[in-house]
Amino acid sequence: MTGRAPYGADPSSIGYDLLPQQDKETNPTMTSSYATRPEGAGDVAAVRDINLAAFPTPHEADLVEALRADPLAWLPGLSWLAEVPGGELVGYALLTRCHVGDAPALALGPCAVKPEYQRRGAGSAAIRAALDAAREQGENLVVVLGHAEYYPRFGFTPASGFGIRPPFEVEDKYMMALALDPARPVPSGVIRYAAAFGV
Repeated sequence: MTGRAPYGADPSSIGYDLLPQQDKETNPTMTSSYATRPEGAGDVAAVRDINLAAFPTPHEADLVEALRADPLAWLPGLSWLAEVPGGELVGYALLTRCHVGDAPALALGPCAVKPEYQRRGAGSAAIRAALDAAREQGENLVVVLGHAEYYPRFGFTPASGFGIRPPFEVEDKYMMALALDPARPVPSGVIRYAAAFGV
């Protein structure tokens, strides 16, 4: 089965904090001083602003809102923000329900960082916090379509290694998966995304 790839199928998308960070000695602008927290009721506009700033069109911002409105996709506590001292929200990572075959899993994305904070660790902070929260909630499998140079730092590897495949054509290295608890079994099969992804 093939179809249109969901948002972010172009792995060079500017909304992601994509490129590997250099260490502080060679990149003094990199900082790890981000507080992270789950999205609260008063953060909806800020989440939209981050996605609008990060991407060239409102597609990702609209996607987040569509996922938030879908009770089959949205999972409390798995929409995470990174903020700088002073409280400005600058990074975002979202995990929503998907399925691999008939087994529940999570899809990572959209992930977004305000342009002036990209390549400075805000995206990584939000993603790590979201993954930690998912692990604490007993989730195991996370899939992501994204930059092959970026997501392995979190433990993602090609999904094909688990026998997982997307419902659209994409180069193997961009479709990745992560088992949050390697001791648990990982399902195989075709990824079924939430309806908002349009695949």
